[in-house]
Amino acid sequence: MNVNRNVRTHGRRVYKALGVVAGLLLASLTMGCGGVIYSVKASSASSKLETAEALGAERLAPYEYWYAHEHLWKAMEEAATADYGDAIDFADTAEEYAEKAIKLSKEAHEGAGR
Repeated sequence: MNVNRNVRTHGRRVYKALGVVAGLLLASLTMGCGGVIYSVKASSASSKLETAEALGAERLAPYEYWYAHEHLWKAMEEAATADYGDAIDFADTAEEYAEKAIKLSKEAHEGAGR
């Protein structure tokens, strides 16, 4: 009877150890995603900001352009301190306002007969 009890105790230890290993693996995988998501979002926002700049958004949609510019800059600052949640939020806002700057700049070009 004592042998049977040792087998059950050993089995519980194995399952507990596997649970701890699985938890650590899952935690390490999810921690690494923030930087990847940030880099994709920041790259997209940066590309749209460059497009806005090429369309003259600094002059034609200054509020939207600079709002996007400063949010992208803040996203880079947050990412530098590994605060990826905030960095992603700032990059999303930068992308949103860069899109608005592009739209307003295109409308201004169309209104000017270009």
